[in-house]
Amino acid sequence: MHIEQSILNKVNEWLTPTFDEATQEAIKEMMTSAPKELEESFYKNLEFGTGGMRGVMGIGTNRINKYTLGKNTQGLSDYLNKSFPNEQLKVAIAYDCRHNSDTLAKVVADVFSANGIKVYLFSDMRPTPELSFAVRYLNCHAGIVLTASHNPPEYNGYKVYWQDGGQLVPPQDAEIIKVIEDLKYSDIKFEANNDLIEYIDNEVDEAFAKSTVENASFNTPTEAKANLKIVYTSLHGTSIKAIPNVLAKAGYTDVNIVSEQAEPNGDFPTVVSPNPEEPEALSMAIALAEKIGADMVVGTDPDSDRLGVAVRDLDGNIKLLNGNQTMVIMTAFLLEQWKRADKFQGNEFIGSTIVSTPMMLELAAAYDVECKVGLTGFKWIAKFIKDFPNQKFIGGGEESFGFMVGDAVRDKDAVAAILLVSEIAAQAKASGSSLYQELLNLYIDFGFYKEHLISITKKGIEGANEIKQMMIDLRENPMKEINGQRVICIEDYQASKGKDFMNNEEFEIHIPKSNVLIYYLEDGSKICARPSGTEPKIKFYFSVNGVLDSIENAKSVEKELDNKIAGIISAMKLN
Repeated sequence: MHIEQSILNKVNEWLTPTFDEATQEAIKEMMTSAPKELEESFYKNLEFGTGGMRGVMGIGTNRINKYTLGKNTQGLSDYLNKSFPNEQLKVAIAYDCRHNSDTLAKVVADVFSANGIKVYLFSDMRPTPELSFAVRYLNCHAGIVLTASHNPPEYNGYKVYWQDGGQLVPPQDAEIIKVIEDLKYSDIKFEANNDLIEYIDNEVDEAFAKSTVENASFNTPTEAKANLKIVYTSLHGTSIKAIPNVLAKAGYTDVNIVSEQAEPNGDFPTVVSPNPEEPEALSMAIALAEKIGADMVVGTDPDSDRLGVAVRDLDGNIKLLNGNQTMVIMTAFLLEQWKRADKFQGNEFIGSTIVSTPMMLELAAAYDVECKVGLTGFKWIAKFIKDFPNQKFIGGGEESFGFMVGDAVRDKDAVAAILLVSEIAAQAKASGSSLYQELLNLYIDFGFYKEHLISITKKGIEGANEIKQMMIDLRENPMKEINGQRVICIEDYQASKGKDFMNNEEFEIHIPKSNVLIYYLEDGSKICARPSGTEPKIKFYFSVNGVLDSIENAKSVEKELDNKIAGIISAMKLN
């Protein structure tokens, strides 16, 4: 097969003495026996997306390996040294349960130390939110976590955190990427200064647990906690290192762990995908809940930033909640707690994203607080905390099963979120209600909002081109009507412009540019199209709403909303 010269140039660079013999031999083997794989491994450089750098492990510029991560780390080291002259630079590093995460974390630690930077390296795997906490707790300039979140076993990733404990955001992200791109692989300093590498564990663990209990506990009576029967699964990930300890410290005594999934394992042997967004991932936990009569199921992804929740519906059946539902329940509870404690000063805000449920805006209005809406990715919610130091962050989330309680952790945090949802469930049960019933009460008060996500995977070079074309079509040939409803407004976050078709007006969008399109329909429906920044996917987010006048009518209203979503999907030819 023909391989383009630009790819061959990259390949030839990797056949020089800068790269170890094993790498060179593997490339030579690929050249003869797997040219397609060679092309996929080198046709581009791995890019930073909404969740940092994430990709398949292997050899090449488009893969996660010691050289691509070494180059990132060298670039970051150079940038830190330039940004903070005459300071003893400090970074914290954590890693998850994935294959090679521990060895790649050590490579990253070595490169930082070779550049004179003090490294706090966790001695074993830890949840991502603990890394975010550790950055501020240890007064670090930056933090790294080696994780591919919920991706398949062949993936790994590299998330960068800044001084505030939040992920990298503008302007630092573009500036660092520029430094990395200007580097040669021969510039990487791999020789560790072990005097600068300090291993951390128990002290940070205890501080993190204490902070979580303080932030996510709300005067739930001891008896109510004891009466809540929880099933918890870590899905073979890192949350086992934190969540049982936090729940115990908070006073929850009836926590039942799915033993088959409790052991960290990068192969994730009992699930198709270790992602609590996927119903299958929680099937073992739900089976255990049915067996023992549990009130609630909670589960996390491998790095413990996402949470899945399943609760008993009105008929006593276990029902999976989506990310929008858990976000609404938790935000409404926090707002109510703040109101009861008379904590509102008039400068509070909650956070959400452009693809999440519009119901968050309704909640904010009801409690007279601001709802700041950012781009997809939790880093934008954390950025609000940094950008508005005179305002107080209550909590916030995004549809992809992420939530943040207060500002001690500056990223989505399944550890605190699971404690918070346990508090809500325990208090609801004690008052003769349930978590699900509380959700329905919110729908009566604020409107019944139903969301749905379609994720279309298109792999490789061809797939990337198909995704690109879909976005071009939606931009250049916009639909005028969808499922019998007029399109009344389109927002294009790449162009930073919107068009109001009702008034024939254009308007500016004051949010950083991103390849996102949102269609609004005249009945209040919202459709968002967004190519993923970290995976070969394009995602379509749908939000519809209706009126719920009583709990008894919940099923029929939900059915109407499901039909509306199905109609939109069909009209857009996405099924």
